[in-house]
Amino acid sequence: MDNNDILIRLRYALDIKDQDMVEIFKLGGVDLTKEEVLKVLTKSDDSYEDDYDNEDTVENDDHIKCTNSMLESFLNGLITFKRGPQEPKPGQPNKPDRSIKNHASVNNVMLKKVKIALKLTSEDIIDILDEAGVTITKGELSALLRKEGHKNYKECGDKYARNFLKGLTIKFRG
Repeated sequence: MDNNDILIRLRYALDIKDQDMVEIFKLGGVDLTKEEVLKVLTKSDDSYEDDYDNEDTVENDDHIKCTNSMLESFLNGLITFKRGPQEPKPGQPNKPDRSIKNHASVNNVMLKKVKIALKLTSEDIIDILDEAGVTITKGELSALLRKEGHKNYKECGDKYARNFLKGLTIKFRG
């Protein structure tokens, strides 16, 4: 799954309107027009052959590639959109470090940030995955939610990410 596909599925699952997408990107620090958002929300013909380490925004007439930093900005904006702005604690930097270090960590970061934005508990995520037909233990979920580099960290594969988004769709759209 590429970043554009994640955005498309997340938007559909949470029933986010175009104008809200523009607002969420803006809250995350990316200024896009409604037309640019619509171009990001299209699948590219070669979405499975893209080089994920390339952070340049690739544009053609009807498609804009969503980079890792764009996706993370959107997810940060989604948290702010759903939960409101957070007051920075004294001594804490205003902008957090980027969580998405490479394409392998995209699904883990998406899972964590959607969990935060929607105020989901671990049990909620297990139920959402169960709705999509995937059984996961609390220990396995804990490994997916750990920080990259932790000894018990486990990479979240496309299967879990895709089924999590499918379960969100079932939960929020019926």
